[in-house]
Amino acid sequence: MTQGEALAILTTGANVFLTGEPGSGKTHTVNAYVKWLHERGVEPSITASTGIAATHIGGLTIHAWSGIGVLERLTPYDLDRIQNTERVAKRIRATHILIIDEISMLSANTLDMVEQVCRAVRNPEKPFGGLQVVFVGDFFQLPPISRESKRAQFAFDAAAWEAANPLICYLSEQHRQEDSAFLDLLTAIRNESVQSHHRELLAGRQVDGEVVIDDDANAPVTRLYTHNAAVDRMNDAALAAVEGRTERFTMTSKGAPHLIESLKRGCLSPETLVLKEGARVMFTKNDPMARYANGTLGNVVGFSAVHKYPTVELMNGEEIVAEPAEWKMEDGGKTLATITQVPLRLAWAITVHKSQGMSLDAATVDLSMAFEYGQGYVALSRVRTLEGLSLYGMNDRALMVHPEIAKKDREFRAASAGAEAAFDSLGEEERMKMEKRFVLAIGGTENLGEAAKRRAQKSAPKIPTIDATLALVREQIPLGDIADERDVKPETIIDHLEQLRESGRVDRSEILYLADDAHRLNDIQAMFRRKKSKSLKTIFAAMQGAVSYADIRLARLLLPD
Repeated sequence: MTQGEALAILTTGANVFLTGEPGSGKTHTVNAYVKWLHERGVEPSITASTGIAATHIGGLTIHAWSGIGVLERLTPYDLDRIQNTERVAKRIRATHILIIDEISMLSANTLDMVEQVCRAVRNPEKPFGGLQVVFVGDFFQLPPISRESKRAQFAFDAAAWEAANPLICYLSEQHRQEDSAFLDLLTAIRNESVQSHHRELLAGRQVDGEVVIDDDANAPVTRLYTHNAAVDRMNDAALAAVEGRTERFTMTSKGAPHLIESLKRGCLSPETLVLKEGARVMFTKNDPMARYANGTLGNVVGFSAVHKYPTVELMNGEEIVAEPAEWKMEDGGKTLATITQVPLRLAWAITVHKSQGMSLDAATVDLSMAFEYGQGYVALSRVRTLEGLSLYGMNDRALMVHPEIAKKDREFRAASAGAEAAFDSLGEEERMKMEKRFVLAIGGTENLGEAAKRRAQKSAPKIPTIDATLALVREQIPLGDIADERDVKPETIIDHLEQLRESGRVDRSEILYLADDAHRLNDIQAMFRRKKSKSLKTIFAAMQGAVSYADIRLARLLLPD
């Protein structure tokens, strides 16, 4: 199926599983569909199965979007809590189209929980509460992690998948791999038909010792490993070669030991983080102020004056002081365990798992210890050409795909051919009628000029009202969430708070809960007392730029009268 044919099916409102080989244009087709929706005044919800995948598409994880978070099962209490969390319920009710990217890494259980939430919030009688759902991905990629079963529980095993009954759109074009021989090799891996000449191609890219491709600043080579231990060795060696100043950061924890260990296993930052000026790093958590996301890359360029927190220069040139963040385990609103660490890790090398979704001009790959179905295929298919590949080693498992997926893939291809034939038989007039009914049903408009006007009105800066901010403060909503709810910057909310305090409409006790939002609150307030001044400039200069003006303003707001 071509991208255009898949787009034509999407625009009728059908539930769809959009799949195809790496480089077949899945992302391009999704973007084209999102553009089509925008032109008609409709905003879809774009989500992904993992945090890193979500950063690639600029959306939320499906776990955050649906409110299920880290839950592994959904109790009646959980469902009731999510339904009564206004921000989550409002988001789900306002959605008409739900896109879930990297569906291969979403378990059947998680998809079922998402579907339960959608039914509960929107319409219990319809799959996903009546949303159009678009699953995007390739099941030859890495499977979901299964803690309770040796067999991976793929999303297509879910009752929710069956209820949605998506049409299969299997893209057949190829836009990433420019090398026909390399493309033939990747296709052979998918079809379980790797021959001796395919192995010879890979043997020609195998190296010992030095990397084939120059690793210079203008042509950086990503190193991919199957195991975290190999990634750690590479990163440790690269760090040792850097001559910059060194700082060490140790994770702290609070709660029951077994819960703390569970949190540590899910945290990408190490218990002991050693950094130097010049280290290549990756953020491991989404920032509430949206300055960085899980997967954002950068380089350490220094350390702050007071607490020695690392200053990270991002790829866009922006500099951010990476202050400690918290990872929590909660139940019923009660915090059971907490770990705290600087949200960074070294990033000269990454695992194959974290490379999923990337497209690379060059990579050095070690598959000598491949252990998971699809690992070798994911790693090899990241690269555009055979010449861009250096291979350190490869075991027999590296070229194996999950046997269940190979069988299922044949079913998907056949179903896609059937969907293509069915839509071809409809005729243009009937398809346009379906499209029109769908657009009107989701609140869109066929008048593209009117849709553009609507989007301009939505994107125009909203005029903030102090009363609206005050109402959210009295619900004790965090600062970042208030800003998101109001669609303004956190600094604007601080403006409102200053005016509210000056007018006497709120007192200090009502906003003390915001202390958690002020980075290094105690240090800033101590500086206010030491300098006997409430001047922002004075405090900023005294702290040598180690904190932001926003944090200083918030700390000043929380000073005792």
